[in-house]
Amino acid sequence: MNIETTNTLYAPEKVDVGIVHIGLGAFHRAHQAVYIEKNLNRNQGGNWGICAVNIRSNSQLVDELKANGCRYHIAEYQDSQNVELREINAIRDVLFSGTNKEPLFEKLVSPMTKIVTLTVTEKGYYLALADKTLRQDDPSIQHDIQNPTAPKTAPGILVEALYRRKELNLPPFTILSCDNMPNNGSLTRRAVCELASHRSAEFAQWIEDNVAFPSSMVDRIVPAMSDASRERLQKELNCHDQNAVMCEAFSQWVVEDNFPQGRPDWEHDGVQMVKDVHPFETMKLRLLNGSHSLLAYVGLAAKYKTVAQAVADEKFASLICHYMSFEASPTLDLPKEVQVQTYIESLVSRFANDSLQHQLSQIAMDGSQKIPQRWLSGAEERLAKGAKQDDLNATALGVAAWLFYVRGEDSEGNRHTVDDPMAQTLSELHTRCSEPETLVHEALKLNDIFSTKLSQDEAFSQTVLKAYQTIISSGVTKCLSFNNRLLNNNTAHFGG
Repeated sequence: MNIETTNTLYAPEKVDVGIVHIGLGAFHRAHQAVYIEKNLNRNQGGNWGICAVNIRSNSQLVDELKANGCRYHIAEYQDSQNVELREINAIRDVLFSGTNKEPLFEKLVSPMTKIVTLTVTEKGYYLALADKTLRQDDPSIQHDIQNPTAPKTAPGILVEALYRRKELNLPPFTILSCDNMPNNGSLTRRAVCELASHRSAEFAQWIEDNVAFPSSMVDRIVPAMSDASRERLQKELNCHDQNAVMCEAFSQWVVEDNFPQGRPDWEHDGVQMVKDVHPFETMKLRLLNGSHSLLAYVGLAAKYKTVAQAVADEKFASLICHYMSFEASPTLDLPKEVQVQTYIESLVSRFANDSLQHQLSQIAMDGSQKIPQRWLSGAEERLAKGAKQDDLNATALGVAAWLFYVRGEDSEGNRHTVDDPMAQTLSELHTRCSEPETLVHEALKLNDIFSTKLSQDEAFSQTVLKAYQTIISSGVTKCLSFNNRLLNNNTAHFGG
C-alpha cells in the first residue's frame, strides 16, 4: 500500500479561534476542518482556528478530542491501495453544550468570532418541507420561543447569540450552512429570522439587514466510523487515533463570497469562491446525493450493504447512470465550463471506491427530509415541462423502494430500524394501508414530502405503484427491466 503522510506545519497553540462550528461530526472533521488546516499550514498559523460544538449528543467525542488536545487524523483513500494520512489541528477547542450553553455563548459573542458554520443535517433547521417555513409547532422550537435565553436548537442558539451581540453593539458574525440543502443560506436566514421575530419585529429586521447568510455546496464522501474501520486504520496505517476519520480523496467546497467581517483566503486552498452557488448545489444534490439515495433504497432491497457493492452490479450502475443522464441532468442550469457528463463519470468512479465501505443504511437515514430535494423537486420540474410517463422511471422506482424500506422489514420479514423524523407516521401508514394501491395513494398525499403536483399526477402515481408491486412480488431487481430504457441508455462509456 502507498501511504503518504501530511503533518501540521504551524504551532497550534498560537492559533486564535475565529470560527465556531455547530455540529461536530465526522463530516466536519473530514471537510471544513481540512480546508482550515490547509489554510493554517500555508499561512503558518493565523486567527481562523475552529471551536467545534455539539449541542445535543456525542459528548464522548468532545471529551476524547479534548483529552488529545483536539488533534486527530483523517485517512483520505484514493482507492484501497493509495491513501494519505493527514494530521489535523485546526479545531482548537471543543464544547458539549447539552445542559450548559454559556461557554458556547461566550465563544459566539467573542469579538474574535467572525464566522459560524453548521452541519446539523436538514432536520436541524426545523423547516417544513412543503413551504420551507419554520415549524413553529415543533416542541423544541416552542421551547426556544418560550425560553429564548436558554435555547435547544441551532436556530435558537444563533438567535440568542445575535441578540447578545446586538445588545453589546458588536457586528454580527456571518452564518455559513454546510448542510446538503438547496439554497441553504437563504433557508438558514428564514429559520433564524422567523424565530427572531418572536423576540421582536425590529430584531428580526436587524438580522435581515445586517447578517450575511452565504450559501455553500459541500462534496466529500465520509462514511460513519465504526470499530471495524478503526481497526482497519490501525492495521493498514498504524494509526491508533480513536478520533480518526476515513474519507475519499475527492473533496469540493463551493462558497458564495459574502463575508462582511472577513474570511480565510480559502481560494488558495481549493475552495471555489463564487457569486452564486445555486447551480453547483443543485448539480450535487440531484446527481451525487440523488444517486446515493437511489442506490441506498434499491440496493438495500436487493440485500447489498455498501455503495461499492451495489454499483459493482451492472444493473444498478446502469440505473444510476440513467437517472443522472436522463432524469436529473435535464433539470440543471450550469455554467458553460461545467461538463456534466464528466461529473457523472467521476461519480460512478467514486461510488466504486471499495476502500470506504460506505453503508447504504447510513445514506437511507432521514429519507423524508432528503428525497424532496434530491429527487422530487427535479421530478416536479420535469412534469411542469411536459415530461412523459417513462421519463421519470428511475425516480418512481426510488420512491417505491423508499416506501418499501420505511415499512421496517425486508421481503423475508427481517426487521430493521427506520431512522427518520417521520418514522412513526410512515409506520402507521403501512399498518393502515395493506393494499399497495391504497398505500401508494396515501403515501403520495403526505404533503410534508410530496407536492400536490406530484401527488395528483396519475402517470407518476401509477409508475410508483407498478414498481412497488414488482418489489413486493418479484424483488427489486425485476424492477430494473420494467422499462427497457433503464438498461438500454448508452451508459457503457460510464463504466456501467
